[in-house]
Amino acid sequence: MIEKKQILDILQSYDQKKISIATVCSHSSLQIFDGARKEGFRTIGICVGEPPRFYDAFPKAKPDEYIIVDSYQQIPDIADKLREKNAIIVPHGSFVEYMGSDKFTDLAVPTFGNRNVLNWESDRDKEREWLEGAGIHMPRKIEDPRDINGPVMVKYHGARGGRGFFVAKSYEEFERYIEPHQKYTIQEFIIGTRYYLHYFYSPLRNEGYSLSEGTLEMLSMDRRVESNADEIFRLGSPKELTEAGIQPTYVVTGNVPLIARESLLPLVFSIGEKVVEQSIKMFGGMIGPFCLETVFTDKLEIKVFEISARIVAGTNIYMSGSPYSDLIEENLSTGRRIAQEIKLGQRLNQLDRIIS
Repeated sequence: MIEKKQILDILQSYDQKKISIATVCSHSSLQIFDGARKEGFRTIGICVGEPPRFYDAFPKAKPDEYIIVDSYQQIPDIADKLREKNAIIVPHGSFVEYMGSDKFTDLAVPTFGNRNVLNWESDRDKEREWLEGAGIHMPRKIEDPRDINGPVMVKYHGARGGRGFFVAKSYEEFERYIEPHQKYTIQEFIIGTRYYLHYFYSPLRNEGYSLSEGTLEMLSMDRRVESNADEIFRLGSPKELTEAGIQPTYVVTGNVPLIARESLLPLVFSIGEKVVEQSIKMFGGMIGPFCLETVFTDKLEIKVFEISARIVAGTNIYMSGSPYSDLIEENLSTGRRIAQEIKLGQRLNQLDRIIS
């Protein structure tokens, strides 16, 4: 991983009046570009091949300029060009997945957030160490697939947008669907309602829901629409589907909005607070947006099964604000909130606290 001192030296060389926001044209880039423009930043879209034509249909979210690469693995080759344009990278799930975590953590361009979080988020064993260390309730982990004696969720490591996840109810089913040579984890399947909770941690602000350092914000919530898993049972019972050789898949194809009953908000903030405080202790803090992927049970418990330590695509529902973010500031998206934090870092001369 590139040393933070190298990044801060690059940042020191920037013209602070000409900072631009750059990201890969995918995932949540429309929201990131829109939010950056609303806060007065110039925007740069990184794309493979020709710029995507659909950006022309959304002029308020179209980047001011594009930098074209032949493949995402070539993004390090344009580092000089990004630095010349005083660029700060805003990462998202597709950015990291397409480029590869090693190349991303070595990228010699100032990046919003703490790159150290990637080591803890992308490895499911380390992720569990982090969350359980924070006192978070997680689904039970099954170490040996031969011990499967009820529904479990099998997940591969890294950000895959749900691709390859599957449910197994026995060792035989596990053996049937597992991909050889892939690193995986097995969790008990928790019955309940899935809530994806979109937080924002600011080490710079001191007004609001205060932590040991900085503040925690709840910006929005969503639920994911997962390819055929949400519709497949129209075709028959689980037994009939199995007999027909039809297997549910969990590739995320979209998102729908949610709000939680107000009595659950203290618990929602409590688990977010614990995760942030533990991140500060373990690796210097998780900065900016993050998402706790949870199940709310009928006992009104919240089980956390995963964390995404950056902006998630579920926030795209709320480009003009959510029922929660509107109570902070009207028309506040997560993309705009990122731009505001960078702007605040400039004003306070504390960009070094939120850039790595």
